[in-house]
Amino acid sequence: MSGLVALALSIGGLGAVATWLALGPLAGMVTIWAIFIAWGSYFHNGADTAALKNTIVCGIFGSVMAGIAFILIGQFSLGDVLTAPVWVGVTVFVLVFASQVPALAVIPTSVYGYAATAAYVLHVGGDPLAADLSNPIIVVSLSMIVGAVFGMLSGKLSAALSGGE
Repeated sequence: MSGLVALALSIGGLGAVATWLALGPLAGMVTIWAIFIAWGSYFHNGADTAALKNTIVCGIFGSVMAGIAFILIGQFSLGDVLTAPVWVGVTVFVLVFASQVPALAVIPTSVYGYAATAAYVLHVGGDPLAADLSNPIIVVSLSMIVGAVFGMLSGKLSAALSGGE
C-alpha cells in the first residue's frame, strides 16, 4: 500500500477514534480541536520522539501562558480597551522569549497551545485557577497530550500498513 494511502487510513481511522473519545468517554476532559492541533503539530515537528516531547511540552506551556493571560485580564484591568491587548502582549512576549530554554524552543507549538486555550476560554468559558476540569489549561493540556500520542500512533500504524515505505 502506498505511504499516502496508509497515512490517510491511519489518520482517518484514528481520527474517528479520537473524535469518539472526545465526544464520548472523555467528553469534558479533552477537546477534539486541540487534539487535532497537537496531532498536526506532532507531524510538523518531525514525527519522532523529539516531536512527541516538543508537542506535549510546548503545547502545555502555551496553554499555561494563555491561562496566565486570562488570569491577568481578570485581575488587573487597564481600562476597557487596553486590558486584553496588554496582557496578551506580555504573555506572548514571555512565550517567545522563553524559547531560549531548549525544552520550550518550538515557538509555533507553544502558540498552538496558547490559541487552543484562548479559543476554549472565549467559546466555552472556564476558570484558569480551578483545580478541576473547569480549568481550560487542564482540558487543553490533556488534549495536547492525547493529540501528540495519536499523532505518534498514526505514524506507527501508517508505517505498518505501508510495509515501512
